[in-house]
Amino acid sequence: MIANAARFVIGGGVIVYPTETVYGLGANALDEQAVMSVFQVKKRPLSMPIFLAVSNFDMLQKVAEVTKEDLALLDQLLPGPVSVLVPKRSVVPDILTAGSPLVGIRYPDHETALRIIDLAGPITSTSANRTGSPSPSSFAEVSREIADRVDVVVDGGKCKYSQPSTLLDLANRKVIRPGAGLEKVLQAIS
Repeated sequence: MIANAARFVIGGGVIVYPTETVYGLGANALDEQAVMSVFQVKKRPLSMPIFLAVSNFDMLQKVAEVTKEDLALLDQLLPGPVSVLVPKRSVVPDILTAGSPLVGIRYPDHETALRIIDLAGPITSTSANRTGSPSPSSFAEVSREIADRVDVVVDGGKCKYSQPSTLLDLANRKVIRPGAGLEKVLQAIS
C-alpha cells in the first residue's frame, strides 16, 4: 500500500495519507500540476498556501533555507506535530506558497507518512478535507467526496493527536497557529 501510494505521487497523482495530527492530501510538492490537483480536490482558493512534508532534515534543507541555529531548534521539535514557516528555495513552486517567499514545512512523526515521503520525495501537507470542513483524524472520517477525487486512500487508523499541527514562524520564533505540539514549541522558543 505504501509503495503503491508513493507510485501515484511520483506519477503526478494525489493520495490521502495518515499523519500523527490529521489525514493529509499528498502530491509531489515540487510539481506545479500535482499541486494544482490538490487545490482542486480541496476546492481551495489559490491564494491560500499549502504546506509540504519532508521525511528528514536533508530533505528539509533542499526545499528551505535554514540556519544552524534554526536547525538546532528544529532538532528539538521534529519529527513531530509542528509546522514551521521558513524561507523557501527556488525548487518550491510559487503555486504551493501562493507566491510567498516562505513555505510551511511538516516533518511528521508517523511511520506510514515518512515511508511514503522517503519513496516519493517532498509531498504536499494539507488536511484531507474540503477547505472549511473539519479535518479527518481517522480513515473513517475521510469524506466520500475527497476519497472519490484521489488516486488512493492509505488507512493508518486513528491519528494520535486528531488536531492540526502548531505553526511556528521560525524567523520570529512566534506561534502563528496553536495546535498539536504547542507546549513543546513554547518550551523550545522560550
